[in-house]
Amino acid sequence: MSESKLKRTLTGTVVSDKMDKTVTVLVERKVKHPLLGKIIRVSKKYHAHDEENQCHTGDVVTIEECRPLAKTKAWRVAKAA
Repeated sequence: MSESKLKRTLTGTVVSDKMDKTVTVLVERKVKHPLLGKIIRVSKKYHAHDEENQCHTGDVVTIEECRPLAKTKAWRVAKAA
């Protein structure tokens, strides 16, 4: 049982750091529209745990999935670039 599962990681931009130990990260990805075939940008916001309050608005960060820490928070800041 010592297997470690690969955790999902995403890269995005911090859009809010007003909460204590939590940041809101905007992750954008490009997908092809199923009917038109045009490449469009799709974005989603995630709440991520930032233990030391080191991230600020505009920072590019990498977040990784973890156990649920709150009702809407199941991601942790892995690396603040």
